Amino acid sequence: MKKDIEIPVVKDVHVAIIREWNEEFLDKDWNAYILNDRKTAIEMTMVVSKGYDQDRKSSTMRHGIGDMEPKSFRKIEVVQEDVLGLNNEFFVTFYADNKLYEKRFVFEKNTVTENNLVNIQLIDKEGIFAK
Repeated sequence: MKKDIEIPVVKDVHVAIIREWNEEFLDKDWNAYILNDRKTAIEMTMVVSKGYDQDRKSSTMRHGIGDMEPKSFRKIEVVQEDVLGLNNEFFVTFYADNKLYEKRFVFEKNTVTENNLVNIQLIDKEGIFAK
């Protein structure tokens, strides 16, 4: 029955876009990261990302992140400047506590800007958290 189906809620796992200096190109890049701020590890982590709005969409990218230790982070991808004009979605799935978790994180279009940067403590850099 429907009442017997448990849908676990994702807590303490986040997606953030960080503004970082790129030594190779001598410029700043926007990089998407997944953060495991849990007290336990997460396993078999996968991220599917895409950008979209009413009449445009980007390619769909799939990333196998694998296992992540507690209080750790991993880079997902570089986010191009022109894609920031679209809604950017990161669909995250992982196993923890013998359960499958999934959550959709979205950066609404034109919200990833220098003006919206906050300190991301786990990485100790400035960035923006997804909703």
